[in-house]
Amino acid sequence: THGQFSSNVDETFILTWDGRIPVSELGSLLRSRDETRDRTIELLVLSACQTAKGDNRAILGLAGFAVKSGARSTLGTLWTVRDRSTADLMARFYQELSVPGTRKSQALRRAQLFLMEQPGYEHPFYWAPFVLVGNWL
Repeated sequence: THGQFSSNVDETFILTWDGRIPVSELGSLLRSRDETRDRTIELLVLSACQTAKGDNRAILGLAGFAVKSGARSTLGTLWTVRDRSTADLMARFYQELSVPGTRKSQALRRAQLFLMEQPGYEHPFYWAPFVLVGNWL
């Protein structure tokens, strides 16, 4: 996916394989799930570029908006990310998260440590933009 956050709500969206999801629709989806289901979304992963980078209107961008709209936590990015390193980090993150008793923050930390040990990914540019917003446990 790709995403864009803007001061103009009409220019804020997530781009999926079959089209755009405007931020207003994302908020409605998250709120309606919260109202119609017993459980909220525990973790929403927005691994596109700059999904946790906001402005003076919303400091944490799409990630902060998602938490405000009903997701318990969101994994987002602070700057532009590369496809290959992001795919590697996400694969490791989900692998770590699948271990019983592992917290989201622990899984992210372990995935970041794993990535920074890989040849060519030592620089923080590749592993440091990923942040958890909301409930880290």
